[in-house]
Amino acid sequence: MNLKYIVKKSDESIKQIFKNEFNMSDRFILKLKNQKAIFLNGVSVYINSKIVENDVLEVIENFEEDSSNILSNSNIDFKILFEDEFLLIVDKPAGIPVHPSILHYEDSLSNGVKYYFEKIGLKKKIRPVNRLDKDTSGIVIFAKNEYIQECLVKQMKLNIFKKTYISILDGILEKDSGTINAPISRKNNSIIEREISDTGEIAISHYKVLKRLNSMTVVQYTLETGRTHQLRIHSKYIGHPIVGDSLYGNESNLISRQALHATEIEFIHPITKRELVINSPCPDDIQLLIS
Repeated sequence: MNLKYIVKKSDESIKQIFKNEFNMSDRFILKLKNQKAIFLNGVSVYINSKIVENDVLEVIENFEEDSSNILSNSNIDFKILFEDEFLLIVDKPAGIPVHPSILHYEDSLSNGVKYYFEKIGLKKKIRPVNRLDKDTSGIVIFAKNEYIQECLVKQMKLNIFKKTYISILDGILEKDSGTINAPISRKNNSIIEREISDTGEIAISHYKVLKRLNSMTVVQYTLETGRTHQLRIHSKYIGHPIVGDSLYGNESNLISRQALHATEIEFIHPITKRELVINSPCPDDIQLLIS
């Protein structure tokens, strides 16, 4: 990754430029300093080097990183929706987790991305930007370096990063649209389960009815916040749990997992500064229910 900036004022410092123009964290700036990745007019310099107007300041971030904590697996199935030198955006099938864990040490999406990075010769850590539950399908973003990850996480905190889901809820929703504002916290004595709680973190979901079926409702969810299990808990909270959600609702003979799919993401590309919209069509099991 190369970043270039033409110095506008002689009284600026390199650190000020990195923080103000590129929104870099102190941690990442320190890493650039240690890796000698800062260049002024083509020459490697220190972070406190003097700069003057019209100097060309560059960051050349091409250092290798150790990702040996994640095993490579060539058998993980995913579709690439978008890729450039900064981002890898994939379509995750239901049934595989994003991150490795004790129960899924070798068969997570990250294990498959590790294999893909090795295949293209990219020696970087595996950095998923967003997360999906194991049985939720849809779009997952991987940043190809720490700077891109930082930028996208900041967009999430500022509500610039938009995530849209398609879900099928049990029962018929009367309102065509609405907002669910109910705080979420971890359930007592449970590692996995969450619940609505006055002492929980703020959680806001917006919904729009797309189609009413005989005993189910197809909705489009837009997240304003991104709490663990947010849509699953909010659906239960309004009395219409997601079809097939065995944790917050009931298993279904119509689908073998919760009917929830991350169908669209929208954000500003950290480098090009252009709006990027990525879509993923609903997989066959959800399409079958809708049709």
